[in-house]
Amino acid sequence: MSTRSRRTSIVILAAGLVALAVAIAGCGGGGGGGGGGAYGAARATTPSSGGKASVKLASTELGKVIVDAKGRTLYLFEADKGPMSACSGACASVWPPLTTSGKPSAGAGVTASKLGTTKRSDGATEVTYNGHPLYTYAGDSAPGQTSGQGLDDYGAEWYALSAGGDKIDNG
Repeated sequence: MSTRSRRTSIVILAAGLVALAVAIAGCGGGGGGGGGGAYGAARATTPSSGGKASVKLASTELGKVIVDAKGRTLYLFEADKGPMSACSGACASVWPPLTTSGKPSAGAGVTASKLGTTKRSDGATEVTYNGHPLYTYAGDSAPGQTSGQGLDDYGAEWYALSAGGDKIDNG
């Protein structure tokens, strides 16, 4: 095989590997049961941050649920162990944690004594309610939506929370 043929073969092989890597990266989510790519409405987001978090109660199709200051439904992740988050990396891009730079505040319908915080593996401070770390869902594009309810994603199920801080299981 000539040097020129060998170079051409190497270039073709390298281009094929790059195309394969791009195709694999575009296939979605990673870590667990379904990833973010499994739900067409999901869009990657970053954790909510910047300032002091506020949590309140709002009416949705599930009834009254815990929401953030923007009215976005907050969820618990059944893989979490107590106040320790089991959702990071790709999971946290689809299920952004509710983070805060100070003590979270309780809005209407929320019991202030149930609010708390926990340190995430990335060093951020995540808001908890009744001991559950709180997350929004990238597939909820407007206040009051509950598209993440009951999804089995990243190895466990996700549920909105009641005023008492328990999962709302409508299934």
